[in-house]
Amino acid sequence: MGERLCLAVGVMGNVASLLLYTAPILTFSRVIRKKSMEGYSCVPYVIALLNCLLYTWYGLPVVSNMWENFLVISINGLGILLEISFIVIYLWVQMKVAMIVTLVIVIFCTTSIISVFSFHDHHHRKLFVGSIGLVASVAMYGSPLVVVKQVILTRSVEFMPFYLSFFSLLASSLWMAYGLLSHDLFLAVPNMVGSPLSILQLMLYCKYRKQGIMEKPNKWDLEKNDERSKQLQLTIDERLHGNI
Repeated sequence: MGERLCLAVGVMGNVASLLLYTAPILTFSRVIRKKSMEGYSCVPYVIALLNCLLYTWYGLPVVSNMWENFLVISINGLGILLEISFIVIYLWVQMKVAMIVTLVIVIFCTTSIISVFSFHDHHHRKLFVGSIGLVASVAMYGSPLVVVKQVILTRSVEFMPFYLSFFSLLASSLWMAYGLLSHDLFLAVPNMVGSPLSILQLMLYCKYRKQGIMEKPNKWDLEKNDERSKQLQLTIDERLHGNI
């Protein structure tokens, strides 16, 4: 019964994580259409890539015992492909993202090499890789908070989509349950942090969603306003000259 429940929660966690990883597709379709990143930060996607790389490595038989963490491998492997796709779009628009991606690759490669050559049993490899993965996972769930200052200042949730925060809460809650059921703290602990952070994001969304999305005035509106200003100025000048 316990194993079946753990498997069921893990499968639901995979579905929730898939929704979380695919949620930015709408955002990047807008980016491709406008050929501009506008106010969207690359940080959440780069950290998500690092998280997926580390937990895919964590779940492989090199680190874990046999295929005990197959569900972890499957969803994070798919996450790697999706996050790379998003980052490629970033690189297409802004090449400076390449430096951050390079840093992520260096961290992952260093972790993998050390875990293989410095530790000779699964227990210590899991401790080492799991500890680094834990930090990356907490950073992934907290990375959308980089836009909190912008949300508070602009009173707009344009760059903090609801579905991203909601799926983050759903995924973190399910993986926390899976980690507890499978007695794996390296899966449970980061999600114990991720759930409250996701709730905080949803609270901010609920607070500022009524403000709507700030839209930039189009060129036609600006031209109309300029014309009205000129006409008003001419009227004022005529009256002043008429009184002199």
